[in-house]
Amino acid sequence: MRIGKQDHAFTAIATSDATSITVRGHDLCDDLIGKIDFTDYFWLLVCGKRPDKRQTTALNACLVAIAEHGLVPSVQAARMTLAAAPEAWQGAMAAGLLGMGTVVAGSSEVAGRYLAELVAAGGNEAAVRHSLDVFLKERRKVPGLGHPQHAGGDPRADRLLAVADELQISGPHIATLRLLGKLAPGIMNRPLPINVSGAIPAVMLDAGWPLAALKAIPLIARAAGLAAHLYEESERPIGFILSHHADLAISYDGETSE
Repeated sequence: MRIGKQDHAFTAIATSDATSITVRGHDLCDDLIGKIDFTDYFWLLVCGKRPDKRQTTALNACLVAIAEHGLVPSVQAARMTLAAAPEAWQGAMAAGLLGMGTVVAGSSEVAGRYLAELVAAGGNEAAVRHSLDVFLKERRKVPGLGHPQHAGGDPRADRLLAVADELQISGPHIATLRLLGKLAPGIMNRPLPINVSGAIPAVMLDAGWPLAALKAIPLIARAAGLAAHLYEESERPIGFILSHHADLAISYDGETSE
């Protein structure tokens, strides 16, 4: 990415004139509206060309897998924001999306970059073993592996990898992820199943999605889940209940005035 002064700036995404709107070389009204679904349009916007059927199916599967994840901190933040400002859906949505970091949802990007590094290093057993030995020595978590609830295997990850196999798009990133899942438990001495945050980037990178745009997938998916939570919050509010229980759960241990 170039930052700083440029003689002239360009965009290849969209333009318009008095009679037409062009998006990625397609007339928005004549070619796209009513003729393309949102998943294909998302791919077109980001990648600059329409996906093939296998790419569409892979992206759809990943979006469905990660859209809803219960009352995780980012969802609670969104619902409590709406409770405090019921007119500000945009603020509540932003609160939820801003909470998507390296621990929740954004972990797909971390895992994707890790897989890409391993693939670049050969993606073979020697490269994977060396990496895991380093993680063990430094007591670091292995991106894309492990789950506090699904210790026996994350069913979402299993399904996504099966979809990739069915579509015949499984390539070096999925192979490397599976090698990680095979070797990590023995090296790290604990159960470390492949999780959904590992499966999503593996599937999407093998499908042709750009590494630099990986974080867009959980962001777009979770926006749909947040919309559901915000609508429910407006109809059946729990935001202040969440806030109240959080207050009860925390004890003060600071200085007193006495």
